Amino acid sequence: MPVPAPPVAVVTDSTAYLPQEARDRHRIRVVPLSVVIGEDVRVEGSPGAEPARIAEALQHRTAVTTSRPGPEAFAAAYREAAEEGAAEILSLHLSAELSGTFEAARLAAAHAPVPVRVLDTRMVAMALGYPVLAAAETIEAGGSVDEAAAAAAKRAAATAGFFYVDTLEYLRRGGRIGAARAMLGSALAVKPLLHLADGSIQPLEKVRTAGRAIARLEEIAVERAGQDEVDVAIHHLTAGERAEQLAERLRGRIPKLAELQVSEVGGVIGAHAGPGLLAVVVAPR
Repeated sequence: MPVPAPPVAVVTDSTAYLPQEARDRHRIRVVPLSVVIGEDVRVEGSPGAEPARIAEALQHRTAVTTSRPGPEAFAAAYREAAEEGAAEILSLHLSAELSGTFEAARLAAAHAPVPVRVLDTRMVAMALGYPVLAAAETIEAGGSVDEAAAAAAKRAAATAGFFYVDTLEYLRRGGRIGAARAMLGSALAVKPLLHLADGSIQPLEKVRTAGRAIARLEEIAVERAGQDEVDVAIHHLTAGERAEQLAERLRGRIPKLAELQVSEVGGVIGAHAGPGLLAVVVAPR
């Protein structure tokens, strides 16, 4: 017999970069954002929107932009969840400072067939994914939509995301540079380390070389983990070898590492961060 749907459905967007296994196991619906390469519009995760193609387009100075889902995409996801038996929906999304996705979800929620709680996690990538998983696990344990939202908000508040980019140029082009704009004047002389703070991209440190920047990224992750039990995600764009090397070092240095995953970001984050991106998400349990 099929397993009945949980009373509260969980919806997120494609920038959470949740592993497919986790999406399937927790029955998490994902509404994709889109990537526009020149005049070619592709849904994130679909053929033609592969990270390698995004990186190549950026390196050849082809225009690459991103687009939020329309409210109708969220309306369809909410309708499907209700038709499958959900009495309530919790919809968790990337920071509203970075995208209009949260607003599109909120507009769709107002007309959904069942109550929808929409939460701006103020995060992105697995810094969003871990709060989504916290919500799903709370629901599976019998929690209410309010308890699931509280669990997600708590994990989001405790989670930190740090990242290195080879250049600030792609963030500048995409208009997502935020307070890191102050680094632009010396961008040629430094390798920037950035972090997520108050829902936006903020400067963290300026380091002279790529090697030193990545070493410092490692130190920051270890310091942030401390003695807590943590999950760690390492994201990259066309920097798989660097990412695996960093993962191996962190496995030996974080004393209470619960799970560690390495994944290449999708087209949306890749379009803004650019080739060479290396990011670490540290999420206390």
